[in-house]
Amino acid sequence: MGLDKNFPRHPHAIISPDVRWYPGSDAIGEKGREKLLPPLVNKIRKEVYDWREAGYPNISEVSQSLLTYWFKTNHPNGFQYYFAQRESVETIIYLYEVAQITNPSDLIKYDSSGVILPSMFEEQWLRLIIKQATGTGKTKVLSLLIAWCYFNKLYEKNSNLSKNFLLIAPNTIVLDRLKTDIEDLKIFNQDPIIPPNNYDGKTWKNDFKVKVHIQD
Repeated sequence: MGLDKNFPRHPHAIISPDVRWYPGSDAIGEKGREKLLPPLVNKIRKEVYDWREAGYPNISEVSQSLLTYWFKTNHPNGFQYYFAQRESVETIIYLYEVAQITNPSDLIKYDSSGVILPSMFEEQWLRLIIKQATGTGKTKVLSLLIAWCYFNKLYEKNSNLSKNFLLIAPNTIVLDRLKTDIEDLKIFNQDPIIPPNNYDGKTWKNDFKVKVHIQD
């Protein structure tokens, strides 16, 4: 793995799309590295970066409030989400609300490899997918996206998002880890996910009425 010399060492620092880690060594060159990078990532990352710098325009009032609360507000004990977690959440919201991606074929415009074709996608239903390595905080990202879906469905007219969620764990080890955070809504009460009542004129805490059912 290579690392740009300007890559920040602080996990909360916003990273420019031009300053990233890259697979392989310097010996393979820029064109060689391009073939090893995920084909959709670079163009999406640049658009999300510009959108973030512009202050998150062209999204719902609810999404604007949540992004501002999560990533631009000083939280108790100096809590901050890592940039990788933040970028994952921002990217989902950007693709759904700004770019209005509704099926896999819509993503082809972000292909930097020139080899992705519509025929590669067997289904055309909406999927909001992120890929994160072990230990990068998938549950934190998941909890933020659950809140985003929930409050958009609750507060925004004609929202196609949902207030019901099904979490599927691949094995009992992951299930036990999820239960630690999800049971009794622990992560939603512990992390700065739900804004306080009267934040931007809404009763967020009172309106987050979610029940957790865990399969025996």
